[in-house]
Amino acid sequence: MLILDEPTAALNERDSEHLLELIRRFKSQGMTCIMISHKLNELVDIADTITILRDGKTIETMANDPAAPVAEDRLIRGMVGRPLGSRFPEHTPNHGEVFFEVRDWVVRHPVVSDRLVCDHSSFSIRRGEIVGFAGLMGAGRTELARSLFGRSYGVWESGSMVLDGREIAPRSVRQAIDAGLAYVTEDRKMLGLNLLDTVRRTVVSANLAGIAPRGVLDLDEEYAAAEKYRRELRVKTPTVDEGVSKLSGGNQQKVVVGKWLFTGPELLILDEPTRGIDVGAKYEMYGIINALADSGKGVMVISSELPELLGLCDRIYTVSRGRITGVEKASEATQESLMKLMTMTTSSAA
Repeated sequence: MLILDEPTAALNERDSEHLLELIRRFKSQGMTCIMISHKLNELVDIADTITILRDGKTIETMANDPAAPVAEDRLIRGMVGRPLGSRFPEHTPNHGEVFFEVRDWVVRHPVVSDRLVCDHSSFSIRRGEIVGFAGLMGAGRTELARSLFGRSYGVWESGSMVLDGREIAPRSVRQAIDAGLAYVTEDRKMLGLNLLDTVRRTVVSANLAGIAPRGVLDLDEEYAAAEKYRRELRVKTPTVDEGVSKLSGGNQQKVVVGKWLFTGPELLILDEPTRGIDVGAKYEMYGIINALADSGKGVMVISSELPELLGLCDRIYTVSRGRITGVEKASEATQESLMKLMTMTTSSAA
């Protein structure tokens, strides 16, 4: 018996399909596989039976024939306890002027010095715009994001960042926060949260100055800030004094987002914002992202799920081997056109 827990969470579409084909081969050899996944299309494509769990309870177990699969809407209804009309909230973008630009950004690998993880990358983001970044695993999307956020990855060599018409050059995470940048990491448990902390302490942890007038922590202000984001982001917790380790993955992700919103950023970088969370929590996260854009913020979204980028973003840049190889309007792009750009070795970005 082989038990796979979110085996494709960090994989792109091509690698995911390769893994599913391996599972089919194991099945033909007599191996039993239990696959846990939030990617419903993969479950209906491969499973013989599907069990829905919600709040620790079994909701339903149903037979599934990949040739005539169970409707995904039925699975969604069981997972969230209600029908979900659309995977993405309705949203009408309201774009402003370009306020953030990256020009000729060059960063070397921290160990392999002759390898460029960012190879003369250039892109721009307008206020109120949600901009996606697509690429195969190892393409350099996360490396680009982390290098922008206070040069927290790699060895910066050259390039510039411009925010609201002035050049910024944050050389540390603290300087990046002060400049108006925020970064929600792809691995919330290892890099985004201290699992020993409470919701209350986590929300304020990136901006202690915001609750420390004259250098003394104001615990009432701390509670008020945590409670504000608990309500606004709809974090399901009995109290903000609850430990973050006791929350579901979706609610942990909301707490991480709340932590960075408390810093008052102008640009929010979201790296795999819906990895490992259920379809209902994804819908809520999309609503949060849309609301951030509507408030005039710029949002940069990195995702391995092309349907997510197409459904959420206004424009999508593609990255391959550290280079930005193209950019398309989401309304005109397809998974096929993005995949073609994601596998290019030379840039065609406008």
